[in-house]
Amino acid sequence: MVGCMLIHGFTGAPYEVEPLAEYFKNQTNWILSVPTLPGHGEEETLQGVSYNQWIATAETSLKELMEKCDTVYLIGFSMGGVLAGYLATKYQVDKLVLLSAAIHYIHPVQMIKDISVMITDLRKGRLLQNELFNRYSKKLKTTPVLASIEFRKLVQRLKPSFKRVSVPTIILQGKLDGMVPYKTAHTIYHLIDSDQKQVCIMEKSKHLICHGEDQDDVIDKVFHFLTN
Repeated sequence: MVGCMLIHGFTGAPYEVEPLAEYFKNQTNWILSVPTLPGHGEEETLQGVSYNQWIATAETSLKELMEKCDTVYLIGFSMGGVLAGYLATKYQVDKLVLLSAAIHYIHPVQMIKDISVMITDLRKGRLLQNELFNRYSKKLKTTPVLASIEFRKLVQRLKPSFKRVSVPTIILQGKLDGMVPYKTAHTIYHLIDSDQKQVCIMEKSKHLICHGEDQDDVIDKVFHFLTN
């Protein structure tokens, strides 16, 4: 039996990887695991949650999936990509997919461009129609400062483990990502130890790579990688 675990990002929820999960559900008979990390989800309550809890939840979910399946694929988005890279060095997974993996974060040039567009939309009275504004303004208001510190701690602790990644890996990154610099994909490529690895830069995608203009291409590339 084939199992696939998909891990969402910081301040996010399973919806961030939902397009992939839905595609797999419709096209395969795989057992899917899409855990919600502590403090995340629709009722976000990150106050007092530590990064060790995020690691523990992801680890427990993976072990439960491995008990049911003899082939396991691991997919991680943003902070979930950091978790996935770490877990791929600790457990025997078969393939690894890294989506906008946040071993680096905040792309200043693209962020300035995005803010510029928001300012233009504000002046024209259409800020509430700006997708990025709607998506991130709530997060900025509700995310505790200590939770952001925990996120940085997680990255600092787990990033070194990428040097030990040896499983077949595909790295997908949006060229227009304002959170994770797109060159991070190449950094990861050179960092990991796998003999089978590839990078795909999605020219029209921002950070939420599964929901961008390249969505169909992202799904195709991931599915082709996992099934070949």
